[in-house]
Amino acid sequence: MSPHNRLQHETSPYLRQHAGNPVDWYPWGKEALERARGENKPIFLSIGYSACHWCHVMEHESFSDPEIAELMNQHFINIKVDREERPDLDQIYMDAVLAMTGQGGWPMSVWLTPDLKPFFAGTYFPPDDRYGRPGFKRVLRALASAWLEHRDQLVHQAEAVTEHLREHARLHDDGGDPSEDLLRAAVVTLDRAFDPHYGGFGRAPKFPHPFELKLLLRAAKRFQDPQALEMVEVTLDRMARGGIYDHLGGGFHRYSTDARWLVPHFEKMLYDNALLAQIYLEAYQGMGKAEYRRVAEETLAWVEREMTDPEGGFYSTLDADSEGEEGKYYVWTIDEVRAALGEDAELFAAVYDVTEPGNWEGRNILNRPKTLAQDARLLGVGESELEDKLRTLRKKLLAVRDRRVRPLRDDKILTAWNGLMITAFAQAGQVLDSRYGEVARRAARFVLTRLRGSDGRLFRTVSPGAEPKLQAYCEDYACLLDALVTLYEMDFEADWIRSALELAQILVQDYWDEAEGGFFFVSKDHESLIVRPKDTHDGSTPSGNSMAVTTFLRLAKLTGRRDLEDKAVRTLRLFRNQIEAAPLAFGQMLVALDFHLGPVDEIAVVGAGSRADTQEVLRLVRHGFRPNKVVAYLNTELPSEERQRVVGLIPLFAEKSVVDEQVTTYVCRDFTCSQPLVGLDALRKGTGVHSPQTSLSTSSET
Repeated sequence: MSPHNRLQHETSPYLRQHAGNPVDWYPWGKEALERARGENKPIFLSIGYSACHWCHVMEHESFSDPEIAELMNQHFINIKVDREERPDLDQIYMDAVLAMTGQGGWPMSVWLTPDLKPFFAGTYFPPDDRYGRPGFKRVLRALASAWLEHRDQLVHQAEAVTEHLREHARLHDDGGDPSEDLLRAAVVTLDRAFDPHYGGFGRAPKFPHPFELKLLLRAAKRFQDPQALEMVEVTLDRMARGGIYDHLGGGFHRYSTDARWLVPHFEKMLYDNALLAQIYLEAYQGMGKAEYRRVAEETLAWVEREMTDPEGGFYSTLDADSEGEEGKYYVWTIDEVRAALGEDAELFAAVYDVTEPGNWEGRNILNRPKTLAQDARLLGVGESELEDKLRTLRKKLLAVRDRRVRPLRDDKILTAWNGLMITAFAQAGQVLDSRYGEVARRAARFVLTRLRGSDGRLFRTVSPGAEPKLQAYCEDYACLLDALVTLYEMDFEADWIRSALELAQILVQDYWDEAEGGFFFVSKDHESLIVRPKDTHDGSTPSGNSMAVTTFLRLAKLTGRRDLEDKAVRTLRLFRNQIEAAPLAFGQMLVALDFHLGPVDEIAVVGAGSRADTQEVLRLVRHGFRPNKVVAYLNTELPSEERQRVVGLIPLFAEKSVVDEQVTTYVCRDFTCSQPLVGLDALRKGTGVHSPQTSLSTSSET
């Protein structure tokens, strides 16, 4: 260990994993940057995250090697960054890696001039030449020599790359309005990439693409497109049966290394599971398939059990490795299954593809090649009987697995990712059971207290036992805003809307680009970097801009805030050309566009909260798959003063009251309100909650 390694006091588990290296690591900050400028030394910037397998490999092979560490310490100022804490740096320098090499990934390795401009970049480097890649030692020696002998050329190259990044970050509104054509074009593009046999899009490696699946659900409804619905159904079915899904503990791994979802990259990310829980809940609403409900419930149960802090926030990731091996915690031999399940082992093995030779490196990844119905026919039992039996066996095997050495958990709590998971639990509180709502509320209260400063602004992250740190980014505000609106539509507590409007005001003040529109990634008083980018593409997480558009449109419908709607529409216009050129990079933005194009039902319910008919009305207006709506509820049992405050906050209630002392529902669309629906029976007849308009037809079980 280097006596100058400064990472041992960091709260990020990823940075602390490198605290024992003989490298003179710095965290990103004033001390390192001033030293680089003072000594006129280049910076080696290494960016990764705790669940990254190849980050661990490079740490073990190179950063723990005394010879390599000596080269690094002698010639460079070495800075280690957790990409989950600093997505601003990750975005800027990943764009540089892509510009210079044509491909990106982690660990990210970038060499910078003392003024932070990149002149050489790559990802993983082995210690010596192998895999067709230059060895890290050779790269370090060559760059150290070039800095001494050809510095002007490197500086010139760094200037050119930086100018490219700045030009790439500039967006201009051409005045065109985004239309339904963008949605149709995206569906066509997805259809071309769709794998009709295994689901998903493109070839291996396969990622889940939750935004695109959300978009296809909406396209199936808007265009009455059965092919769009089939793409969703085949993909969700195959993922739920594949090895990418943890059949014992619930939740999804990061992605599949093969086309049939069998062999995952075994890390588990909070954001993947938040977004996939959401799409399975939506698909359950639209198709009614019990399997989708089960997957959502098991995924959320895993989050409650393993990823929830005692104070209510959600942790970030589980590592792919345990005991130095990727996937060891999750895989089985046939003998291990027999020892755990006894005489039931053969049945379990037949269903979950467990064999003597194994399906992956001599061991078995649990997966279900056949449907429940197919397995039941082959085994000669009823489907419900088989499912009950398998549920019992899974619990037994999970108890055995729980005694294994667990993968490391990254316990930092990130505002944006918590926003995504709060949304998932709040949706489940509406769709499945109110108990999920309490998990969502606890997490939201945690974020609004522990991750919010006295000035009302958000922090990016906090770790257990530590103080929150780092100024929040656009995505933190936008994802939390969306969660707060979803929470309101779950329990109708007006304070969620009040908090959302406060945070929306900060987002506009600190991140909005008045000149061109859209939101910058970082606030106006963020530290100076070589580029002030806008978060544009929807990748593994939604961009700050797409989530800001999504939540501003929803807030505007609920609160009448036309200024928020105007900013959302202006942002859609700013990105129109980019969406047209690459629709698959803007899945969540297209979901927001679908909402913007409408029609959007603005539903206001007024009635006594203690009455069963009122609660049934609230259930029915949220019944089925109706994504383009907002729902507000005014409880007439609130004190008069509080009711007035709610009406002031949500003008949708203005001039609306109960009729004939019965729960009354008002449905408005395109600035026009229909006649009030008085009582429960009137709602059932007037909105068609049981009609095909609230669900999606499907060729499978409904």
